[in-house]
Order: sequence, then C-alpha cells, then structure tokens
Amino acid sequence: MENDEPASPDPSHDSTQSKRGSPVHKKSHLTQIEVIPCKICGDKSSGVHYGVITCEGCKGFFRRSQSSSVQYSCSRQSNCPIDRASRNRCQSCRLKKCVAQGMSRDAVKFGRMSKRQRDSLFAEVERHRQQQRLQANSVQEPQPLPAYRSSKEPREQSSHLIPPLPPAYPYSVEPELQEELSASIVRSHRETTQYRPEELQALRWKVFSREEIHAYQSKSVDEMWQHCAVRLTDAVQYVVEFAKRIPGFRQLCQNDQIALLKSGSMEVVLVRMSRMFNTENNTVFFDGKFAGTELFKSLACGDLIAAVFDFAHNLCALRLTEQQMAVFTALVLLNADRPCLEDRDRVQRARRDLELALNHILHRDNQESLLHKLYQRVPVLKSLCALHIEKLRWFRQLYPLTVHSLFPPLYKELFGSDTDIQTLTTH
Repeated sequence: MENDEPASPDPSHDSTQSKRGSPVHKKSHLTQIEVIPCKICGDKSSGVHYGVITCEGCKGFFRRSQSSSVQYSCSRQSNCPIDRASRNRCQSCRLKKCVAQGMSRDAVKFGRMSKRQRDSLFAEVERHRQQQRLQANSVQEPQPLPAYRSSKEPREQSSHLIPPLPPAYPYSVEPELQEELSASIVRSHRETTQYRPEELQALRWKVFSREEIHAYQSKSVDEMWQHCAVRLTDAVQYVVEFAKRIPGFRQLCQNDQIALLKSGSMEVVLVRMSRMFNTENNTVFFDGKFAGTELFKSLACGDLIAAVFDFAHNLCALRLTEQQMAVFTALVLLNADRPCLEDRDRVQRARRDLELALNHILHRDNQESLLHKLYQRVPVLKSLCALHIEKLRWFRQLYPLTVHSLFPPLYKELFGSDTDIQTLTTH
C-alpha cells in the first residue's frame, strides 16, 4: 500500500510550540488515535486522512478514486456492506461510504481543528480504550483478513493465512460460561455472514428471468467455472474471518489452523448456504437473485449441483436458528479427525468446548433431538466436498490454464494443488 500521504498532524500540536522548538510527540498521539478503528471498514486506523480517521487501505483507495478517469458503479442496489472482509468487492459503495463519512480532498487537516473538535476526538479515543479494557478478559479483537500465502512457500513462512496470535481464551469452559461462549460464537457468525436473515427474506421475490437463465447457460464451461470459483472464494473469505474469531482457534498451532481451513472451509460454506436457500421453489441466492439448478447447467456438474441443493433443502428442514447454526458451523470446522493435524488433542479440547456450547443451546431451546440430526449431516458434507474436488480435478485436466491463471489465489490455495486434492479425497 502506498504511504505517500503526509503523516497525520499531532492533535495537541499548536504553532506556538513548534516555533519554540518543543518536541512534538506525534507517535504517542497517533497511537491514541489508532485506538479508533477505520471509519470506513473497521480495520486498524493509521491516523486522520482526508478529514476522517481511516486505515492505510481506505486512505489509498480514496486517493486513487479522485482521479478524473475513475468511475465506479454498483452491480447490486448501492447498499453493499463495507467492512474489513468485503471492502474490495464494491468500489462504488466504498467510495460512497468514504464521502458519507466526510472524506474530502480539501478536508481540513486534523492539526488545525478547533479545541472543541480535538476534545470530542479524545473523548472518542477514551471510549474505545474503555471498551478494549472491558473486552481484555473475553474474546480477542479479530484482526483484518490477511493476504494468503502461496502453497509453495515453506511452512515456517506461511503466516499470511493465519498470523500468530497469543492465547486469548481458555480451553476449558465451565458450565456457567457456556452462555458467554455461545454468545461470542453467535456474534462472530453474524459479523461474518454475507447477508443477514432479514435481508435474504426481503429478496426472496427476486428470481432470475428466463432470459437471464439462458445467458448463464450460454456461458462456456471454463467461463462459468471461473465465475463460480470467484463467488465461492468470496464465501470462503467470510469463513476464514469467522474461523479466526472462534474461541480456541487462534490458540492452535499455525499448521493446524491452515489444515482445518483447507479441509473444512467448503463444508462451512455449504452449511451457510442453507441460510440462502428458498425451500418454496428450491432456489438459492446467487449473484443478487434466487436461482434454481438450471442456472448452473454450463458447469457440466449436474450431479454435484443437485446434491448440493438436496443438502441445503434437507438442512433447511431442521429450521435451525441463527444461534444453532453459528455453533454448528464452528463445530464443523474444528474437527480433530482432519488430515495433517499436528496436535489433535489440542483441537479436540477446543472442539469439546464447542460441543458443550451446542448442547447448552439445544437444551435451552428444548431441541435436544436436533443434535443427532445435525451430526448425521456431517458425512454428507464430506461426500459433497469430495465430489467438488473430483469435479475440480476433471475441470483442471480440460482447462489447466484457466485454473492456473484465472482462478482466485485463495481457491487454488485451498482446493487446487495435486497434494491437497489427494489428501482431501482420501480422508
């Protein structure tokens, strides 16, 4: 990211002090400001840029957006959520939020703000400090979604996928803390899903027209595969962010975090897909509207698509609450039977806490009978993921350059290498 913007001026600095040569401790004041997250995406801020407290990423984005040759448009309804995980997906809505928050090329620099404005900002800093102190003994604040390493890099340099983090949550959960653990997982689930239930409910009437379906069916096999790989990668990125917020996950060794994501992220995507499934007409939310199996005809994977739709329909029949689904997806991911784990006991201890949390929620909801039904879905998830890998192997034999050059790096990282395909299909 470019760093050619001037450093944010010291909030307590005045011209008289400068003339006297008094030292200006910019670093300490910037550290205070950085307590407040980026007003645009919520990432760690780096100071005041164009009149608003933002991170380096949003600062650079706004600077580039001011070019006269730049024009952005939104493919949805100009109301895309902008956060750390989704900020790069819609430039139009990101710029709209920048402007709404007050970013301007001509914005007054922070050092020339009035005393009242500075006092207001410092009050906000103190509020954030208090929140951090309250959260210090609970769940560690999630870090922004990082870049992803190449699968060819040695393991000791693989910190891009999951950067190291000190222990932040106890493994052993006492009964009285199960409610707190459940609430933490549910909150993380809600913050890392692409759409809220009420948003999906409001969009149920939006279905693809016959002409739009025909346009998808007219795509070439490699074009449709590439399109779906991008959409799947978007969903997986939310799963990665969710995983990092699961209590106990970040305490696992880095190898095991990556191994769990490689073998379990697709399963979580499939479970989450049931939230976006309409059982009344057997359609799933895709590209802004609800689509049936016929829309995916050009993938040439009719058996996989039919099986995925059947799974979503059957899971919907259980009528899981958001709380139940949140903890179940965490359990799906933290599976001590995954291949390539170094410390299975540690994974199992983290999983045991999640099992207690799920039992607590189902008991509270008087739905203990759901537990067995949910565990029955796990083997189905594994078979669906194995079928996905089988189809990917088939596609890569036909279109190796498309996979190598056009598929998203994260998709290739999780599903694309020969070694990973062999590992995933034999477990």
